[in-house]
Amino acid sequence: MAYDRYVAICSPLHYKIIMTGDVCSWLAAGCWAISSLDPIPHTVLISQLTFCGSHTINHFFCDVTATMKLSCTSTNNIETLTYLIGAMLVLLALMLIFTSYIKITIAILRIQSAEGRQKAFSTCVSHITVVILFMGSLCSTYMRPTSKYSMKESKMLSLLYVVVTPLCNPIIYSFKNTDFKNVLWKKLNTSGIKN
Repeated sequence: MAYDRYVAICSPLHYKIIMTGDVCSWLAAGCWAISSLDPIPHTVLISQLTFCGSHTINHFFCDVTATMKLSCTSTNNIETLTYLIGAMLVLLALMLIFTSYIKITIAILRIQSAEGRQKAFSTCVSHITVVILFMGSLCSTYMRPTSKYSMKESKMLSLLYVVVTPLCNPIIYSFKNTDFKNVLWKKLNTSGIKN
C-alpha cells in the first residue's frame, strides 16, 4: 500500500504504467509468501514442546503465545525466535513505509497549491492510520514476554488486529470520498448532531 501511495503521489502521470496488474500481483504474492513462511519455524519448535495439564486453549484461535502458555517445558527458544523474526519483519516493513513516506512528503512539499498539498496528505493519512492500528496491536500482542502474557488482554488485542482493523479499513479509506462525507454529515445533521 505504501508503494502504491508513493507512486500515486510521486509519479502520478506514470501511475498506470508503473502499477500494472503484474506489479500488483507480484507485490501481493510477495506478501503472501513471506506471511506463509513466517510461521514455519514457530510450528516446528512448538511441535517439540511437552504439554501437561489442560490442553484447552483459552483463546479465539490456536495462537503461538496461547499455545506456549500451556507448555511444561521452556519456551525461551520460541520467544527469542518470535522477537527476532517479528523485529526483522516489523523493522523491514516500517523502514519501507518510512522511506516511501519521506519521498512522498518531499514530493508533496513541491506542490504549489495548498489544496493540492492537502489532498495529497489526506491520501496518506488513511494508510498511516491503518498501519499504526494494525502494527501497534500486532506488536503489543507478540512482542512481549510470556511472563507478561495475559489471556484476557491477548484476546482483546488479537480481536483488534484480526477483526477490528479489517472492518475499519473500508471506513477509514471511505473518509477520502466526498460523497461518503456528504452523506455522513447529512445523516449526523438529521439526527441532531451539528458539525
